[in-house]
Amino acid sequence: METTLSIGDFAARSGVSVSAVRFYEQNGLISSTRTSGNQRRYARTELRRLAVVRAARQLGIPLADIQTALATLPDGRAPTRRDWTRLSRRWRATIDQRIADLQSLKDRLDGCIGCGCLSLRRCALYNAQDVAAEFGAGPRLLLGTEVQ
Repeated sequence: METTLSIGDFAARSGVSVSAVRFYEQNGLISSTRTSGNQRRYARTELRRLAVVRAARQLGIPLADIQTALATLPDGRAPTRRDWTRLSRRWRATIDQRIADLQSLKDRLDGCIGCGCLSLRRCALYNAQDVAAEFGAGPRLLLGTEVQ
């Protein structure tokens, strides 16, 4: 029989806090069983599932997308390298788009003085053609004004 880990041991082994373990379980990313005393017990296979979650989060993948991806894995076994390859391929286009967006932002950053007003006529980052000026003075975008 496979040994299971208490929530404290699982947290220590995975490198996350106990509250994070509970959060990931509550969101269906990992699972546990309960003892007769209602204590959580985690199969060691859940360590790899949590590692996949943490790697995906580090890439900026939203939890909902991670949940969808993990739902394609069979319960009761640790994700394999092949599983990770398949899952990570789903996210490549998103990551590539983020990289392109960040590169574009970096290339335009020198035109922004970082004042926070976001209504300068030259602010191509957030307020192209100064459209926010139509909605009043001040940092309209920071104040939640929808500008289209």
